[in-house]
Amino acid sequence: MAGASGRIPSEFIDDLLARVDIVDVIEPRVRLRQRGRDFLARCPFHEERTPSFSVSREKQFYYCFGCRASGTAITFLMEYDGLGFVDAVEELAERVGMEVPRTGSGPGGAGPEGRGRSMDLDAVYAALEDANRYFRLQLREHPGRDRAVEYLKSRGLSGELAARFELGFAPPGWEGLATALGDAGKEAQVLEHAGLVTRREGGTHYDRFRDRVMFPIRDRRGRVVGFGGRIIGDGEPKYLNSPDGPVFHKGRELYGQYQVLRGRGSRPARLVVVEGYMDVVALAQYGIDHAVATLGTAATRDHLQQLYRSTREVVFCFDGDAAGRDAAWRALEQALPLMRDGRLAAFLFLPEGEDPDSFVRSRGAEAFEEAMASAMPLSDFLFSTLLGESNPVTLEGRTRIVERSAALAAAAPPGAFRTMLVDRTAEIGRVEREEVQLLLAGSGQGRDRGGQARRGSGGGGRPGGERRVPSLVRQAIHLLLNQPSLATAAVRRKGMIGLIERLELDGAPLLAELLRAASENPDLTAASFVERYRDHEAGPHLERLAATPHLIEDGEARKAEFSGVLDRLYEQARRQRQRWLKEKERSGALDAEEKEEFLRLLAEGGRPRATAAGGPGRGMRG
Repeated sequence: MAGASGRIPSEFIDDLLARVDIVDVIEPRVRLRQRGRDFLARCPFHEERTPSFSVSREKQFYYCFGCRASGTAITFLMEYDGLGFVDAVEELAERVGMEVPRTGSGPGGAGPEGRGRSMDLDAVYAALEDANRYFRLQLREHPGRDRAVEYLKSRGLSGELAARFELGFAPPGWEGLATALGDAGKEAQVLEHAGLVTRREGGTHYDRFRDRVMFPIRDRRGRVVGFGGRIIGDGEPKYLNSPDGPVFHKGRELYGQYQVLRGRGSRPARLVVVEGYMDVVALAQYGIDHAVATLGTAATRDHLQQLYRSTREVVFCFDGDAAGRDAAWRALEQALPLMRDGRLAAFLFLPEGEDPDSFVRSRGAEAFEEAMASAMPLSDFLFSTLLGESNPVTLEGRTRIVERSAALAAAAPPGAFRTMLVDRTAEIGRVEREEVQLLLAGSGQGRDRGGQARRGSGGGGRPGGERRVPSLVRQAIHLLLNQPSLATAAVRRKGMIGLIERLELDGAPLLAELLRAASENPDLTAASFVERYRDHEAGPHLERLAATPHLIEDGEARKAEFSGVLDRLYEQARRQRQRWLKEKERSGALDAEEKEEFLRLLAEGGRPRATAAGGPGRGMRG
């Protein structure tokens, strides 16, 4: 069974979710009101007037009927607080006094969360915090600090701002930090994993950062995870970042995000993404305290997911030259799949030769705020770029625009934004919107995470809008997720789970896994199952089923419905297995155990099946 990325045992996640109440996790962040057995609120993930965000204490699961956000207490901390999976687990574990077990890097160890899991991460975090104190001390006391101080003054930075962003100084020399932290008992291997020192061929180490102004990078939880260093005077590279390691990944972290969120009592209405450390600090000097910077890399999907967990509008600020527009287009491609209803993205292109630092110093904060307010919306940037690349007057040009625009629109999630992209594409291409929809469907991108073509809410893929009756396997999984304890009473025949596992129906092996787990631990919740399959291909499907309320509220009726569905599945599996054993018997290849099984299945087939209340013949509407 799929664990939590192979790094934290699923048994620990089960135990953690059993001790944590999702209502207690969400309520300090979102105002909940009890309605019946569930709790309702306005969704924290999209703008709405009528509450559609539901939290189930029974399932330990939340779901928004508006934007379809859903998940467990772990998911909520990841989405709302912008934490990584491991960080969210650690925060919940701390709430209930549990210690997260370390099991090595595991199957997912190659990823940023997994690297170095076998070592003591607390030691890495401690080394980075000690390094931050060391750099700050050098900026105050080192004999060569004057050059660093003069550089910061020349950029117009106050001492108060330098303290707020914890700026420091890495002195010249090869082993100042390595010696200082080594004398304090830090092992060289820990310093190397922290990205603070580099190993020589002979096995000794030297400081990675030398003669640089230092910018500590804190994650959303406030822990130092890395550094950026700006060289003083001439030299290359101008900026040097920590290397990726067990606690730092430049494609995931944003400089200044911790300062933005810590300094506000509420979520910012807008965040602006710039390209450099000094841009963030300079904007803050002028009172623009909602800027963050990527760390020498293009904006990634992880970056944008974090940003949209904190705000509804993201403004990307780039130079107006060709390189800036190329970077903006890459950001657009990353942003499109995240443009759910209520989210906004815009692009601000500064005059050639200007960056946010120089712009705000020469023109002032008000001019920069005005420029942000008039930034180009994502859709305008998309179509202006396509129109600039192809001539809309010619048939060939319009064809190229329509084809490219349809492929880009397919990357956006279903909703009002994608509908508007389709309408605009049809208008520019002088074609019917149905033609654009056909291109959209054929692009291969208008599919859900399970690879199934997305269907409109009306037709369900059938003529006349007829809804397809859910399969028995889907009905069983849906009921089981709503009430895992059902498995205890329903699995009452010898070999029942094994037979269902062999059944030649989509999802049958998954149902068997869930039945086996629920039979062994009837206290599991829907949240436990969703977390067990977080990294499994079935995870999104389980999450959707867990979010769907069941129409049968009465416990006894639900139990009867589940028993009936399971009986029908068992009967299909019994007949299938019986046929297989019969074919094998004809060749005389049955062993003693298979002969016993064959006789048992034949005997069961001769008995009249008991019909549970609610009837195994009655299907559940999904």
